[in-house]
Formats: sequence, C-alpha cells, structure tokens
Amino acid sequence: MMTPEEHKARTARSYKLLLIFAMISMTMMFAGLTSALVVSKSRPDWLKDFQMPSSFFISTAIILLASLTIHLAKKAIKADDRTKTTLFLWLTLALGLGFVYFQFQGFGQLLQSHLYPTGGAGSITIAFLYILVYVHLAHLSGGIISLLIIIYNHFKQKYNSSQFLGIELGAMYWHFLDFLWIYLFLFLYFFK
Repeated sequence: MMTPEEHKARTARSYKLLLIFAMISMTMMFAGLTSALVVSKSRPDWLKDFQMPSSFFISTAIILLASLTIHLAKKAIKADDRTKTTLFLWLTLALGLGFVYFQFQGFGQLLQSHLYPTGGAGSITIAFLYILVYVHLAHLSGGIISLLIIIYNHFKQKYNSSQFLGIELGAMYWHFLDFLWIYLFLFLYFFK
C-alpha cells in the first residue's frame, strides 16, 4: 500500500512527464515549420534583406523577464512567502500580455513597411513569419490560461511550501515558451 507522500510524488512525476511529452511534440511541430522555412529559402521570391520588426526585440526582452518572474514566484512559494508569490504571478501575467501586445505591434510594423503575408504584394518570407509567430502565440495563450488558473488556485490557498506542483508545472511550461520564442527569434533573425 502506498503512503500519501508516495502517491503525491507519483502523481507529480506523472504530470511532469505528460507536460514533457507535450513540450516534445510542440518542439517537433516547430522543427517541422522551421525545416519548411529552410526549404522555402531557395525560392526566387524569398526576401533576403528582411529586417526583424523592432517590437519583436522588445517582446523578446519581455518574455525573458516573464521567465524570471515565474521562477521567482516558484521560489517564493517554496519559502511560503505568499505576498511575493502573488506579486510575481501577477507580474508574469502582465509580462505575458505585454509580450502579446508587442508581437501584434511587430505585425503592425510589417504592414507599415508594406510587407504582407498574402495577396499580390504578399511574400512567402512574411507568411512564414506570421505562421511561426501565430502558432507560438496560440501556445502562449495556453500558458496565459494556465497562469490564470494558477493565480486562482493561489488565492484559494492551494499552494504552500509543501504543495506547489501547479506553479512548478506552470513555470516549466513558461520556460519552455521562452526557450521556444528565443529559438524562433534567433532563427528568423540569422537565417536569411
């Protein structure tokens, strides 16, 4: 017969493993998309002098800060500091929303530069950029929803120094999203 502690540890391992499998499948999807981009680079209509919108640089800094704040939230709950945990969870949410805002600002900058993803003036380069960013934003929306659930559970007093699995899983996913965006950003920035 399993003790409650053993059951809790086994459940935590199961949830972490499920999250890792989900992250691996997302990584494979983005690897496929970036591979398609590599193959498409040989097209004659590929933009070779494309400049990344400045808003994407800002959003990159923001998502790095969000990764730091979710880490600090996890560290604070492990120390049973509910006030700091609350602060860092809200900061992470605000930074996540700021990231989304600057991603859309980047799309606006592309449109102002007459770089369109479709239509007569459209470019395959810009189409790939839109696809990669939108798919990442779709995954980020899952991160924001999970963060809202974590904040709700935090206010319901479900987390403390001995029970913080929700925050830990949220932090794992948030760090993954951060890594994924850095990969995409560097790939798009250097692969021309």
